[in-house]
Amino acid sequence: MYAQSISDQELINRYLSGNESCLEQLIHRHKTKVYSYIIMVVKDKQHADDIFQDTFIKVINTLKSGSYKEEGKFIQWVMRIAHNLVIDHFRKIRRIPMVDSQNDEYNILDNIKVYDESVEERMITEQIHQDVRALIDFLPPEQRDVLIMRHYADMSFKDIAEQTEVSINTALGRMRYALINLRKLIEKNEISLSV
Repeated sequence: MYAQSISDQELINRYLSGNESCLEQLIHRHKTKVYSYIIMVVKDKQHADDIFQDTFIKVINTLKSGSYKEEGKFIQWVMRIAHNLVIDHFRKIRRIPMVDSQNDEYNILDNIKVYDESVEERMITEQIHQDVRALIDFLPPEQRDVLIMRHYADMSFKDIAEQTEVSINTALGRMRYALINLRKLIEKNEISLSV
């Protein structure tokens, strides 16, 4: 139904020329990446839904006003809007987000397809994912954000650097330390990562 061969910029041009369905195609094309990033950071489905909706309201308003000038970088621009709205969300509630894995209604790790596993192996795999998600919250915020953007939102280090306003080397360094610290947390908590 959605043509992947049409570039984001062409869809934007068509939308601005009055083809409303092109906006739907743009949202459909990028919704998983944007929503996955938001939910991994805010860890609350209702807030994530609100931020996701606000992100695309901002996108629509900017496109309609003629202010969009990021030709060729649409998804990076949308992710930057989402990131800024997430920051605004935490400023409003003035607290550090903590994971309550039992109440996560949606989590990107739940979409990992596991083949040829017994029920017991699937349960163990789900427990491993749950344990790792909980440990990610113990990382320093800069490391946690880079890890989430890289592994859950599937962003490139170039995009992460732009999003967090640091150099690519800094983003790579934060990722390296995030993995080192995550490994230490896994060892300290004696979590086995094999089924």
